[in-house]
Amino acid sequence: MPETILVPIDGSPLAERALRYALETFPTASVTTIYVINPVDSIFVAETGGLPAANEWYETAQERAETIHEDARAIADEFDVELTTVTAVGRPAREILDYADEHDIDQLIMGSHGRDGIERALLGSVAETVTRSGQQPVTIIR
Repeated sequence: MPETILVPIDGSPLAERALRYALETFPTASVTTIYVINPVDSIFVAETGGLPAANEWYETAQERAETIHEDARAIADEFDVELTTVTAVGRPAREILDYADEHDIDQLIMGSHGRDGIERALLGSVAETVTRSGQQPVTIIR
């Protein structure tokens, strides 16, 4: 049984399902959630809203991260578990893998995808990259 679990979260129903699965299946493990702010997203904001929108993008992204972490902590409270939450900035798959390596994570549990449509086709699947590139076992929740 894993002692440390990392659950990447993005506010999607699949990420919530992955967190619930981790908490239910491994009640004695230390669970950490990670939300990654992807700077690539600011490019889309800059193109559609101009420079002022791009400047406000990071602040908005930080607020979104905190909201997602609050939701995750509320779920953990249902299981009477203390949850560690982390926010990183960078390419999601790389940040997830780096965190897992640097913090001796035993297992990752994540939703199969958070994006859909053209975003998924253009940006690829974070879950797929983490599964193929990581050193830890990865459980994908659908």
